[in-house]
Amino acid sequence: MTFLHAFLVFLHVLGAAALVGGWLATFKTPTVNVWQWYGAIAQLVTGLLLVGLAEMGDGPVNHAKIAVKLLLAIGVFVAALLGRRKIKNGLEVPTGLAHGTGGTALIAIAVATLWV
Repeated sequence: MTFLHAFLVFLHVLGAAALVGGWLATFKTPTVNVWQWYGAIAQLVTGLLLVGLAEMGDGPVNHAKIAVKLLLAIGVFVAALLGRRKIKNGLEVPTGLAHGTGGTALIAIAVATLWV
């Protein structure tokens, strides 16, 4: 169980890196790249699996923090989905949507690390 938890945390951090790294890489010409899309999926799926593991454990679970993180993860996922759809349809991704994807991911990272 320890290895599974560590592996899920590893994938969760990789997802965060893809989201924020992709955002910073395209900051001057904002868009939602494919790595941000994969990062959003990874963040949502691994986050849910990590919560499931935490619920099965013996320690207390901060449900308020999990609720905030889930709302932020869904926001990032939806923003990345809309951005990728625009690109698939040959349209330009609005600047606000592109920055919303990366900025919300950055806020989610801040909540995860600073909320104790």
